[in-house]
Amino acid sequence: MSNDHDEITRLKYRYFRMLDLKRWEEFAGCFVPEATGDYAGLVFDDRDSLVAFMAENMGPQMISMHHAHHPEIAVDGDTATGIWYLEDKVIIPELKFVLEGAAFYDDRYVRTPEGWRIAHTGYRRTYEASWSTEDVPSLKIKRGTAYDEQDG
Repeated sequence: MSNDHDEITRLKYRYFRMLDLKRWEEFAGCFVPEATGDYAGLVFDDRDSLVAFMAENMGPQMISMHHAHHPEIAVDGDTATGIWYLEDKVIIPELKFVLEGAAFYDDRYVRTPEGWRIAHTGYRRTYEASWSTEDVPSLKIKRGTAYDEQDG
């Protein structure tokens, strides 16, 4: 695997880590300013609107887990594309709500003076399932300490 592949893989992993930790400034740093997004029809025309939406809608009341794997990365000079398989789960304890699903991400990347950044990201769902935590009487949810850590 080339250095470019490694750097792009670390970028995508950082994207998910910052999303799940709700570290919005560092999440924004994964993108170029003109980046676009399309999450199953939820479309963003720039980085600021995408990050603002995530910060507002993926707030501290949510526990989320995003796993990406099976990357298919193609580098062409200073641009690249990537397809990723996503597995995710979102828990909102106060609403007794759980959502889980899978999707395929389709990304475009650009090399910048600071390294690789996301120029476009988005996914198409393969499935989505949701349920109430009341359906699992023995379920206990405890928020981990990683949400409170600010080192990287």
